Amino acid sequence: MAERSFVKEVEHLKIGAGETFRGEGILAITKALLENGVGYVAGYQGSPISHLMDVLADAQDILSDLGVHFEASASEATAAATLAASVHYPIRGAVTFKSTVGTNVASDALANLSSGGVTGGAIVIVGEDYGEGSSIMQERSHAFAMKSQIWLLDPRPNLPSIVKSVGDAFALSEASNTPVMLQLRIKSCHMLGTFEARDNRRPEMTVKDALEAPKRDINRIVLPPASFLHEQEKVTKRRPAAIEFIKTQKLNEVFQAANPKASRIGIVCQGGLYNTVIRALQRLGLSSLYGDVDIPLYVLNVTYPLIDDEFLEFAKDKTDILVIEEGYPDYIEQELRAILHKAGVPARLRGKDPFPTAGEMTGMVMHDGIRSFLKDSAPEILPDQALAPNAPAQQPPPRLVTQVPNRPPSFCVGCPERPIFAATKLVEQELGQHHIAGDIGCHLFSINAPFDIGATTMGYGLGAASAAAFNDKTANRRSISFIGDGGFWHNGLTSSVGNAVFNDNDGVIVIVDNYYSAATGGQDILSSRAENTTKSTQHPIKQAIEGIGVKWVRQIDHTYDVGKVQATLKEALTTPETGPKVIIASSECMLNRQRREKPLRAKAVAEGRRITRTRFGVDEDICTGDHACIRLSGCPSLSLKQLDDPLRDDPVAHIDENCVGCGNCGEVADAAVLCPSFYQAEVVSNPTRWDRIKHQLRQSIITWMQHRQDKRRLVFSGSDA
Repeated sequence: MAERSFVKEVEHLKIGAGETFRGEGILAITKALLENGVGYVAGYQGSPISHLMDVLADAQDILSDLGVHFEASASEATAAATLAASVHYPIRGAVTFKSTVGTNVASDALANLSSGGVTGGAIVIVGEDYGEGSSIMQERSHAFAMKSQIWLLDPRPNLPSIVKSVGDAFALSEASNTPVMLQLRIKSCHMLGTFEARDNRRPEMTVKDALEAPKRDINRIVLPPASFLHEQEKVTKRRPAAIEFIKTQKLNEVFQAANPKASRIGIVCQGGLYNTVIRALQRLGLSSLYGDVDIPLYVLNVTYPLIDDEFLEFAKDKTDILVIEEGYPDYIEQELRAILHKAGVPARLRGKDPFPTAGEMTGMVMHDGIRSFLKDSAPEILPDQALAPNAPAQQPPPRLVTQVPNRPPSFCVGCPERPIFAATKLVEQELGQHHIAGDIGCHLFSINAPFDIGATTMGYGLGAASAAAFNDKTANRRSISFIGDGGFWHNGLTSSVGNAVFNDNDGVIVIVDNYYSAATGGQDILSSRAENTTKSTQHPIKQAIEGIGVKWVRQIDHTYDVGKVQATLKEALTTPETGPKVIIASSECMLNRQRREKPLRAKAVAEGRRITRTRFGVDEDICTGDHACIRLSGCPSLSLKQLDDPLRDDPVAHIDENCVGCGNCGEVADAAVLCPSFYQAEVVSNPTRWDRIKHQLRQSIITWMQHRQDKRRLVFSGSDA
């Protein structure tokens, strides 16, 4: 159950020539694939490309009608290996995943694919997760493209350019027998826009056709001596063919200056940075909002390979050129410098010196860098206010760090993973601290307050593998590692659990099973409990673990039982039995559960049916105000409330309206032996007559008891002076 449904939007994929397509970037990409006769599509979810996979899943009926095969892959490596269908057959194929982590996972398949080459067009749509919106290490895809000789497209971020780039990528791939990467940043994936649609095309050859007419060319298989010939073919045939195609089809764009004074300077930028460049120039008074620039622009919609002749033609009458390149190392700047040097062109090239060496090219960074370059190279074209000696480059943002409290990312309200880490903290209070290895996924939020658990995270599904070195049975403590169910099926079954079995690792592995690949958007996986009409689900993790030889396995089906999780983890850490100890802690992701249940509950209430909802609260009279429950929970719905009582200075715990009734705070309080101040209540919608009678009876009894208590209370009356 993905976090967003595109069932309604995908109907727009059926429109044809002469109609205008309106929608999100990922929908536009899907439409472009269909217009260009794609034969198969595969991929692995992950921001910023997750929703593209969700669109494809919701569009399976449309894909099937066109004879297009869609595969939700087990990992990025699986997706990349799918492109093998384009090696011998003229089938156009596309795969998608998040980069650079996904590209790293897929590197073996991509390197082999690039070595042998392709017959049908093969494109890899990578979500470039770089910059302030990223959740991963800060790297770029450019280095991988250079290493494996995969051509890299970075189109201008507007829907017509992105849609055109899909067709260009297929054609470039076929012209050069090379796979092509199409790079899309987070903003490009989710921008809204329009473009003129074309008719969808059935693939000229489907996977069914290929199955029924198999082909084989031993020269395309990556094995000596063919692999040595592949290297030569890349340099002598494929690269020249790609360069010729890029030149003749004018995939890169040159925007000439409207101001003759600026003709001696120029700016070279990656296509994906074009919008930010235009905005900066517009703020400097050197461009209209629609891109009518006063400075010549050379926009690299293809960032690898670069075209020597094309760049030299742009640079021939320039004295100063600015290269705007995101991230570090400065691959494009270095190559352009080499091109100028070899050709003996005297133009001065500047790149990272007016910009920060690394980091995202935000609007402020872009504005300041371009302004600095122009002040040095062409001050005559800048407005007077931009040349003032003490003029600020741009008004800096307020010091948010000092004005807004730090709020690290944390688990959602009611998350079933929170009690697992509360139990872990309680066990450590008793047994002492342990080395704890984390993994990619929601559970990694445990590294932040209030849990402060975990020392490392090395990759998706590699939680237990990253603790593999700590396998010393003479030590007095065992390592603990966490891995999610998504990571388990992605890579963890073999690389983490299988490795632990093979090496008789004595550590404890906790598999956090929330029924979905929750961190990537709630997609179904092998062990999901839900029925899926197109995928095979309900394959228990426990059976897979026992199948590869784990002897000590414990299944917990209700993680909110903090006491049980605590006792099971303590048993795993203290048992004399050696070998890997695996705990499968299972409860459904609360976000997905609410997405499923809330519409059903709202419908039932609207129809007048009786519905009950559990709510928890804190008795203000009993709460001591020590806040230990918050320190062991961290739930966003659990906050503080200041009382009006002048005799009580400290605020008490308070549960707000966001509570989903999971019961975790009360369970934590009970397991930690904190206090009995938590209570449970049932909220009844559309109560029956019997509900109303019971409510009136309870209220009468409570009122009577309160009056009785008031009569027994001592009252001190004052005397008039």
